[in-house]
Amino acid sequence: MRELMAVIKALADENRVRILFALQGRELCVCQIVELLGLAQSTVSKHLSILHQARLIDSRKEGRWMFYCTSDDDSPAEAREIAAVVARLLAANLEAGEDAKRLKQILKVDRDELCRKQNRC
Repeated sequence: MRELMAVIKALADENRVRILFALQGRELCVCQIVELLGLAQSTVSKHLSILHQARLIDSRKEGRWMFYCTSDDDSPAEAREIAAVVARLLAANLEAGEDAKRLKQILKVDRDELCRKQNRC
């Protein structure tokens, strides 16, 4: 029950759902997620922490970069099922479509440049 409630809590915020949708089928660094959401890095980190605690996402560190992707193997079956339903529902959502377009542009920008722009380097 505790794991299920953590997943529900994690998905109860629009920005966390947007992060999950952006991570579908790809890995993103924190600076790319910050750029997509237009939020402070500390706010994005808090959202990522909640998603990680719910075992909806995985992370890895490479040098100074922190990367995130959706969690497949480690997450409970209920979490994967709920996340899949949310992803299907968002597929037709206008805002999710705008995020996808914006993310395409963000992925074309060098990570170092994004980092400098966000004053993280």
